[in-house]
Amino acid sequence: MKKKFKLQDLDCANCAAKMEDAIKKIEGVADASVSFMTQKLTIEADASRFDEIMKNVVDVCRKVEPDCVILM
Repeated sequence: MKKKFKLQDLDCANCAAKMEDAIKKIEGVADASVSFMTQKLTIEADASRFDEIMKNVVDVCRKVEPDCVILM
């Protein structure tokens, strides 16, 4: 399953790259892309576990960029 999410308050391209790398390491994630310029997250992950995976994605993003919010 592939979905796109709007990001709010992503402050820098370096943080976006760190978030992308961390999301790709989550089990069940096939691919992920975080764009600082468009403030968007694109994630491709296992459809049967998508909600569980997204909870992990939110936790990872909060660790890298505490002010960043993923608009679901």
